[in-house]
Amino acid sequence: MATKGSKSQSSFHGYEFFGPPGALFIAIFLPLTCYAFLFLCNDVSGCPAPSLLHPTRLTLSKLAEEVNWPGISGLFDAKVFLAVLGYYAFSLLLFVVLPAQEIEGVQLANGNRLKYRMNAFSSSLLTLTILAAGTLAQGVNGSPVWTFIWDNYIQLLTSSVIISYSLATFVYIRSFSTPQRGAPNPLNRELAGGGTSGNMLYDWFIGRELNPRITLPFAGIIDIKAFMELRPGMLGWIILNLTFLARQYSNYGYITISMLITVLSQAIYVLDALYMESAILTTIDITTDGFGFMLAFGDLTWLPFVYSLQARYLAVHPVELGAAGIAGIFAVAGTGYFIFRSANNEKNRFRTNPADPAVAHLEYIQTKTGSRLLASGWWGRARHINYLGDWIMSWAYCLPTGLAGYVIQPSSPFRDHAPKGGHLIVDDYSLRGGVEVVPGDARGWGMVVTYFFMLYFAVLLVHRERRDEEKCKRKYGKDWEEYCRRVPSRILPGIY
Repeated sequence: MATKGSKSQSSFHGYEFFGPPGALFIAIFLPLTCYAFLFLCNDVSGCPAPSLLHPTRLTLSKLAEEVNWPGISGLFDAKVFLAVLGYYAFSLLLFVVLPAQEIEGVQLANGNRLKYRMNAFSSSLLTLTILAAGTLAQGVNGSPVWTFIWDNYIQLLTSSVIISYSLATFVYIRSFSTPQRGAPNPLNRELAGGGTSGNMLYDWFIGRELNPRITLPFAGIIDIKAFMELRPGMLGWIILNLTFLARQYSNYGYITISMLITVLSQAIYVLDALYMESAILTTIDITTDGFGFMLAFGDLTWLPFVYSLQARYLAVHPVELGAAGIAGIFAVAGTGYFIFRSANNEKNRFRTNPADPAVAHLEYIQTKTGSRLLASGWWGRARHINYLGDWIMSWAYCLPTGLAGYVIQPSSPFRDHAPKGGHLIVDDYSLRGGVEVVPGDARGWGMVVTYFFMLYFAVLLVHRERRDEEKCKRKYGKDWEEYCRRVPSRILPGIY
């Protein structure tokens, strides 16, 4: 584990994600995946849509009916798009007007350091306080925010996709105005080593400029990548979860422990990241990756809409957890968070003050670049031990959905109680009246959706670890080889 960020390199260091074909596939497939989750796990027919469980009887017309397909034109709404832009503008306003710390980033290739304005935590607390006050004043069912988000969820996703594509295109085009070496460069603009392949599609996808910045009237200098990394998408994840919590209450008149665990555990994760905002300045996203479609879509669309799938599922199909289930999930979440936060705190303490009594005893390798590689403590167990904690926490997000899957069917007019394992909708203006939600034939099949995050996150972390390894090999050379010899495990001690 290196305790200093690396200098960016403008020379191209090779393709990732299988080059241009992989970039094209991801840029098309990931947005379609978001829509697939939205429609195929729905509040109209079930999760998954019933026809998917009987492929021999599957027709496009039947599937369109089951998912309530609105047509291409129904995917977008101008008023919703303007509302999303308003949300971004409000985030920007809080960024500008609220008190903030000014933190220097890692050294750039030109020897300078960028300064970052940090107030994401206070901005988010103020936003959530406003939402809470509105809900208290108007009631859960009367709050226009939760109703608007639920009723326009499809259009909100489309708006986010459009913003992601547009922002990636804007920063790509603007990257060609980056000053040449030796020319005046007041914003310290640099190209990213991974985004200068010369292939337009790949560079647009991976990010051509390292830290794109713009100067806005009344707002000053805005670092686009740092702003998008934690603010609109991360807070949007919490807001979507709260919308689904409100929807469960509207549907059933109560909130389940499974929903509370999901929403609270994910909120703690997000708020922790926002509170430790300055920690992003030493991450590969900031120090090495350019800002292109990969980060724009990942931060603004994929993160809020895919990471909130569990809460959306529970809004329609509440899951009751017994005492053992609750204790087990808390144990998993606590273990993951302990590893994640302890490891990162150890790294940050050592980086800022190696003489701190909490870390002064740790062994390290002094590299020729001037960085120190921690070789004991948490970072002596595995070279990316924090990823293990991150992944374990992801289990706790999925487990509250249980053996997921449900079917929505008409309820008997004579039924005055929920069917076994199912739920009656008691207060409904989005779901059809007189329906019940039961596991039925869908039991277990919904796990493809609700447990997707856990599998995806494992792949993401392994891929990120591989990228970290390649970067460190290039930077540290023989010193990294020695570090790998002393700390042979990558993520899971003794296994991987």
